[in-house]
Amino acid sequence: MNDILFSPTQFGAIELKNRVVMAPMTRSRAGEGDVPTELAVEYYRQRASAGLIITEGTQPSDAGKGYCRTPGIYSPEQVEGWRRVTEAVASEGGLMVSQIMHVGRISSRHNKQPDSETVAPSAIQAAGQMFTDSHGMVDFDVPRALATSEIADVVEEYRQATENAFAAGFAGVELHATSGYLPAQFLSTGTNQRTDHYGGAAQNRIRFVLEVLEAMTAVDGADRVGMRICPGNPFNDLHDDDPQATFTALLQAVDPMQLAYLHVIRMPEGPVDNLALAREYFSGPLLVNESYSADEAAQTLQRAEAAAVSFARHYIANPDLVERFKAGAELARFDHKTLYTPGAKGYTDY
Repeated sequence: MNDILFSPTQFGAIELKNRVVMAPMTRSRAGEGDVPTELAVEYYRQRASAGLIITEGTQPSDAGKGYCRTPGIYSPEQVEGWRRVTEAVASEGGLMVSQIMHVGRISSRHNKQPDSETVAPSAIQAAGQMFTDSHGMVDFDVPRALATSEIADVVEEYRQATENAFAAGFAGVELHATSGYLPAQFLSTGTNQRTDHYGGAAQNRIRFVLEVLEAMTAVDGADRVGMRICPGNPFNDLHDDDPQATFTALLQAVDPMQLAYLHVIRMPEGPVDNLALAREYFSGPLLVNESYSADEAAQTLQRAEAAAVSFARHYIANPDLVERFKAGAELARFDHKTLYTPGAKGYTDY
């Protein structure tokens, strides 16, 4: 029944040996200068039997950093650190995509370089707090609204990050366009109150995401670029008056680009049927996510409702998830307390 999980599939130019994908997960283990360490090399190497590994969210600039100890892909040292990771995964027959994540307003100056800024579409502070190593829990920064002339510079950060990712040996890149981060802030009426051509009507609010995708796909084709979305996701104080209309407009504009894949998080209790929306307006391969069992994943693939399924929590404590699925073996449970703590415990010792 589950054999379809272990069959190959294609995301544009990216060939997956099976349909069990490791989803992106922030683990907060980067070293000095936000460089991936030898711990990250081992962590990802252990999970190389996945059909595809999507990295933790990786910032394209220091301004794009939100959480403590997250890796970047904008300095030569970071690129070299990621090259060590991709080479280790490739040595085990694995394949990786780099998820590019600019957090926008979901940030604290205590997690960034002293001269760094927190920027967003509009100067609206997010409700809530985040952890910092130096000051514990703190309020999110009040962001500075990007000037119209500055937006092209942020788009360029994404383009350069894509170029850097390919130089580091990644098979592809994924635009993180959900979870309340910068692309989602531009898309949503609650966070985007601009009066220029990036704000107002949906066709204006989708402009930033389209320009970022155009820049990323210009590096080496759209068939190495994916995007992750979750319409209606309220995470990180996000609100949109009509996510159905916003994401219909976005997907109608994105579909002709022929991206490698669309990564969709389902929300059974959400305001939008995300999977139905994606199937209606995106004609390329769908990668689906959120609390799938092996059996449900296989049934989803059998019904041709997706090309592959991504797993996050299962991959924390089960580096050999593909092998466990094949054997029908019991899955190990992960320790919540060590999700974001420095060091090997709860990271490479499962």
